[in-house]
Amino acid sequence: MKRRAFLGAVTAAAALVATTTAGHAADWPKRPINLVVPYKAGGGTDAYARAISAAAEGVLDVPVVVVNKPGSGGLNGANAVVGARPDGYTMMMTSGGSFLLSTMTRDTKIDALDSFDFVAQVGQLRTSLMVPTGSPYQTVQDVIDAAKADPGSLRWAHSGRGGFHHVGGLGFLANNGIEAQDVPFKGGGPTRAALIGEQADFGFLGVQQLRGFEEQLRALAVNSADRDTIMSDVPSFGELSVPFAAVSSPVIVFAPKGTPAEVISTMETALAEIAAKPEFAELLAERGTGPVYASGADAKAALAAMKADAAPLVETLNN
Repeated sequence: MKRRAFLGAVTAAAALVATTTAGHAADWPKRPINLVVPYKAGGGTDAYARAISAAAEGVLDVPVVVVNKPGSGGLNGANAVVGARPDGYTMMMTSGGSFLLSTMTRDTKIDALDSFDFVAQVGQLRTSLMVPTGSPYQTVQDVIDAAKADPGSLRWAHSGRGGFHHVGGLGFLANNGIEAQDVPFKGGGPTRAALIGEQADFGFLGVQQLRGFEEQLRALAVNSADRDTIMSDVPSFGELSVPFAAVSSPVIVFAPKGTPAEVISTMETALAEIAAKPEFAELLAERGTGPVYASGADAKAALAAMKADAAPLVETLNN
């Protein structure tokens, strides 16, 4: 085939693909949307996905099907979605902070900021400093004073090295000039159980983990500038003037790179409507969480800022 004819064929093929994609976008969605959650069922991110699925009725004309693909710190599910056809029928909902940190601490070609298109943020998971109710520590300052009095003697629990609870805890230690021995567990539930069983002196775990366990755990502060909107009885490090690293985990919906802009915009609008439904808030309140909506652009900007804040802490993990 002559070069001119070959280039003409390539151009025609590209135009056909573009036309077909635009046509698909115009009448999207026509069939169920698979929402991949790269964690086991029952966790905080999974709860958001299932609330989205339930509240999508009346907003989207098709069902939203939650598909759990756990493993490798959330990267198994991400790998399944990054290579999916960018037609809007496969998306991923993940814990943005954990996903970001997994891409920063593990050997992967996936970049949390560049490998996907951002659709929208629908929630926020925050880590918090907790102690067993039998603990002698009544305040954050009590923990800091005890750690300074005997460096390295305290044990602290979290749900896995490299996760946002771990990195948030490291930020608290580093910013307050204290040392403690970390004790990792596999997931938030086991971390909570270990802390209740006093296998650690304090822990960093999702503030929503306090819901239903108020007689066994005491949350001393949430790792943020402001209080959590749902677990609002717990003070924040910011209001206590305790130095901390702003590491949290926005719950974000991502789409495969190259998904038509019309599809992204339609889904973004749908998620804004879903996040505003009372049914969505009620489903999440049962788990101690709530809706926190942001556009895809704002979610990406927030994650980029978090990456800059977490980078020095991640560097200590890699050394």
